[in-house]
Formats: sequence, structure tokens, C-alpha cells
Amino acid sequence: MKTDLLHISHLSFQYKGAKEAALTDVSLSAQRGQILGLLGPNGAGKTTLISHLSANLSIQSGDILIDGEPFAKVYRNTPTRISVAPQEYAFYPMLTVLENLKCFAAACDLSSHLQQNRVQACLDFAQLNHFSDTRAQNLSGGLKRRLNLAIAVLSQPDLYLFDEPTVGVDPQSRAFILDAIKHLASQGAAIIYTSHYMEEIEAIADRVAILDRGRILCCDTLSNLLQQGAMTVRFQVKDASFFTPAHASYAALLAYGSLQADGTHHILSLRPQTPLSQVFTTLDNSKLAIQDIQVGRATLEHVFMTLTDRKLRDD
Repeated sequence: MKTDLLHISHLSFQYKGAKEAALTDVSLSAQRGQILGLLGPNGAGKTTLISHLSANLSIQSGDILIDGEPFAKVYRNTPTRISVAPQEYAFYPMLTVLENLKCFAAACDLSSHLQQNRVQACLDFAQLNHFSDTRAQNLSGGLKRRLNLAIAVLSQPDLYLFDEPTVGVDPQSRAFILDAIKHLASQGAAIIYTSHYMEEIEAIADRVAILDRGRILCCDTLSNLLQQGAMTVRFQVKDASFFTPAHASYAALLAYGSLQADGTHHILSLRPQTPLSQVFTTLDNSKLAIQDIQVGRATLEHVFMTLTDRKLRDD
């Protein structure tokens, strides 16, 4: 049975001088042996939440507990129980891979013998043995991400925070990093994983939380979120410029749900209990030149876009 390692209760935070709170009444939990995918647009509050969990921000309101104890107390006594792999590279570029690992192992306050064992174990884990004498600044993007990963696992923490750990890497490196993170969870660690890549969240997350404007919009198992997603009808019109909100059939389709453009296609998200036969009849009567039509359930990306809306977030 999975147990909560991290429990966040009614966490709120507002930066000095800000008009709105960065976090409002956020409650979340992270369980041992599971990966919690954290999604949110730019400015949603993800960075503020991670800053609390990396002890860079003090709690203004609410509680954060690790195994039932206050976060501040746990971090003060055993900070190595929590590890953050930030989006930025978190190593010394002028040092070699081996020198970086030795430096961070020493910072973990491990015995000399244990430092040596952990450094070698992390080289093996991230498959960096062949690059141990390479300066970090000379590594490829994928190898730099793997060095970030190796440093994160040095202290064998209970809780990992991975913030966009695959930015700028090739598909092979991405697959390797995702498999490595899943392995950490299988060994009993609790993991919070933030990413803008929906396919990554779908590939590794057990549970998903969507954060926007400082509030948790939903938090559930990935399977439940996808099952609760609306039935969708995805279709392509030969002349997309002809099919606009002013078109009579456009309004007719809106009677069945919400309609959104997706590149050259349109996606109709159906309301519960809507008969597909009625939708097909409407499309048939529309006299639109339909080139392609697919029926399915909403993807995680569609669930996300529906909850957070499609407006650009530049902040």
C-alpha cells in the first residue's frame, strides 16, 4: 500500500507588492513509489510551489509535512531527504563530471567511504562512466541533463522534484531519463515531475495535478482524468476558411458541446450522453467537405487546455 511521504495542506503565498496570490489554498500529496505529474501554464504557480519544497521560500499560510513532521524541521535536520533537479543546469561547468559528483557528494556530508560508493553508483546510474573526465561545459545537452540527474540521486533522497528535466535533449536521452525516473519511483521514492510535454506526463505519471493561477484545478490518477475526459469527434474540413463561427453548422455543432480548432482539424468535445448519431447527422447535413473524421476520448493535452483555456501565457 502506497503511503504519503509529502502532504501539502491549504498552502497560500503572495509575493510582496503583488496584486494577486501566487498560490491559493493548494493541497497536494506525493506518495512513496509514485510519480505525481504537475502541469500548469506559465505563471500558474509551479515555480513558487517548488521553491517552497526546496526551502527557498518560507510558508506564509498552510502546512507542508514530510512523514507527518513539519517540512522546516525535516529540512533543517536532514536536508538530503529532498532533492531538486532544476530546469537550469545545477553543476560547475569548469569541473569534470567526476569532480562535480565528488563536490556534491561532499556537500551531502557523507563519510569518505560512502562518498566514493555513491559517486560510482551515480556514474553507473546515469551511464556517465565514459565521460567522468570530461568538463561539464563540454558535454552535450543530453549528457548535461544526465549529470543533473546523477547529482540529484547522490544522497538517495526520499522525495525528488524534477523540474523540466528533459528540456533540449534528443529522443534517446529523453527516453533514458524517463526510464531512470520511473526506476527511482519503483525503488520507493516519491517523485514530483513538472513538464510542458504532455506525452511525458502520460508516459510516467501515476497521478496528475493541474495548477493554474495559483490554484489546483484537479488532482487524480491519470487513468481517471482521461476516462472523465469528454468523448471527442475530430474532423477535418476541406476548406477550413469556409467553416467559421458564422457558419450555420458551426452553431449546430455547438449544441452538442465545445468546438475548438487544432491545426487543420476541429475537435468537438461532446457533452455527456450526446448520441454520436446526431453529431454525424449534423455533419452530413452540413454539406461540408469532411476529409477525415475520428472518434475518441480527450487526451491529457485536451483536458489541460479545456481546464486552463487556450490563451497565451507570456508571464
